[in-house]
Amino acid sequence: MARRDLSDHFADLIRNFGPISLAQYMAEANAHYYSPRDPLGAAGDFITAPEISQMFGEMIGGWLADTRARAVAAGLPDASAAAYVELGPGRGTLARDALRVLGMTGGVPRAHLVEGSPALRGAQGDLLAGAQFHDDVSTLPDDRPLLVVANEFFDALPIRQLVRTESGWREMTVALAGDRFVPAPGDKPMDAAVPAHLRDKAEGTVVETCPAASAIMRELSERVARQGGAILAIDYGHLAPRTGSTFQAVARHERADPFEAPGTADLTAHVDFTALAEAARDGGLAVTGMSPQGAFLMALGIGQRAGALARANPANAGDVLEALKRLVDPDQMGDLFKVIALRSSAWPEGAGFAVAETA
Repeated sequence: MARRDLSDHFADLIRNFGPISLAQYMAEANAHYYSPRDPLGAAGDFITAPEISQMFGEMIGGWLADTRARAVAAGLPDASAAAYVELGPGRGTLARDALRVLGMTGGVPRAHLVEGSPALRGAQGDLLAGAQFHDDVSTLPDDRPLLVVANEFFDALPIRQLVRTESGWREMTVALAGDRFVPAPGDKPMDAAVPAHLRDKAEGTVVETCPAASAIMRELSERVARQGGAILAIDYGHLAPRTGSTFQAVARHERADPFEAPGTADLTAHVDFTALAEAARDGGLAVTGMSPQGAFLMALGIGQRAGALARANPANAGDVLEALKRLVDPDQMGDLFKVIALRSSAWPEGAGFAVAETA
């Protein structure tokens, strides 16, 4: 189905069967959006941290290398043969920079990339020779530990919204008003789906969940718990649960109407890191820590790396320092983006977090 036909497809569904769930709308719209295009960079719709500076991927690679080295020193089986896994790897830029650092501290693992977009698979294949592609996490290697990275992956998964109305809690749907798509509460009572401590919230309160994110994290965590390894997820979102709608669209580096021209803009929502942590624990992993991105990168030494790059190439020093600011400053990506690190029970804690947690 061409992207141009997606609006007609949704409109026909709604006219014939009634409003569709927000989750269905988001899932189908993003599938159409990502399949034919590379949305990254100045000519695209948005830019991610690995595209801002090589320093981001290098810090992630350093964290993985340190984690692997600690596991090897602890005598854990097959730690040196751990596979590199990335969920939603964009153009492959993060993997390229991380694997370069891993290669400086031991063997370079084969890249296993979980990617559904044919366009992005092409870009990743050009950058990462020998990369193996996966449609989902079920086909990842099962004979070795896994070092997993997910940067801006969970935010694009379809969310479910429940809204408190004068008649009680209802699921948010997408309806038609004339020829326009609009959000509208459904007519089926959903009070039982709302956590007890939230049911008395004021009218208009919105509760978001992402069942797909929890399911993927649970499945991946069960694999890592059995095989050994660690997971590092970075995304924009919140460390503590909160209410309110965060559903949004980005096109050409600007906010857009998420209900206009579905399939032509990137639809996202803030990631609930507490829910990710719960899914990981349910899968058998320990939470090493959660942190804002800026604090995490600074703890790993990105400030020192920026200084070294600036001194090595004074002509580009301004660009290096501007990239550092964008990645770590609280009023840019430093506080908006969060990090969670997870590990199998036998693997040692990774760096970058002041407080660790046992399983």
